[in-house]
Amino acid sequence: MIPGRQLKIVSFTLILVISLAISIFPVHAAELSAATPSFTNFVTSVKDGQAGVLRGVYVEGLFALRITQQPTKSPAFVSSTQGVVTEFQAAKAAGNIGLLAHNYLAGKDFPALAKDQEVRIVSGDGKIEYYKVTKILRYQTLDPKSTTSDFIDIDSGERLSSTQMFAKVYQGARHVTFQTCIYKNGDLSWGRLFIIAEPFTP
Repeated sequence: MIPGRQLKIVSFTLILVISLAISIFPVHAAELSAATPSFTNFVTSVKDGQAGVLRGVYVEGLFALRITQQPTKSPAFVSSTQGVVTEFQAAKAAGNIGLLAHNYLAGKDFPALAKDQEVRIVSGDGKIEYYKVTKILRYQTLDPKSTTSDFIDIDSGERLSSTQMFAKVYQGARHVTFQTCIYKNGDLSWGRLFIIAEPFTP
């Protein structure tokens, strides 16, 4: 569990990571990343022997991305390297997996994820965790430049504070959350996209 004061601080990074822009419209197949390698080859390429350290995320036919961790005390850091997503340390502290990416790099493929799609997470020692997409959440950020902005659910109209948003998408039972921003009306940080995948046994 994350203490209340710390939860407020880490939840603000939902606002601070404002450069994770994506289009609100679906990405067509032709715009997706190049064909993914075989899963066996991908696991071999990301393994480095470090148990408990996430090194890759794989969705067959969609993407095969390396995972890097945020530097200490840099909760808003997001990798600018092609083919790399960043593990959100505040989500890790809550017992879950948060994967952040820029829209013009790895995040451009996030909108193509669909419900029931299989997600595989690979650790440095070759351990594999299996998940399936269960929720796709889209929110408007009422004040993108504020660290305490509220969010509005695009589908339901529900309003959440930044702290409530963090709890909704990053706390609870073990799961993976993909996060990036939504571009709309010329605003790169108009909203947020969260895609949640829960564990399953293949």
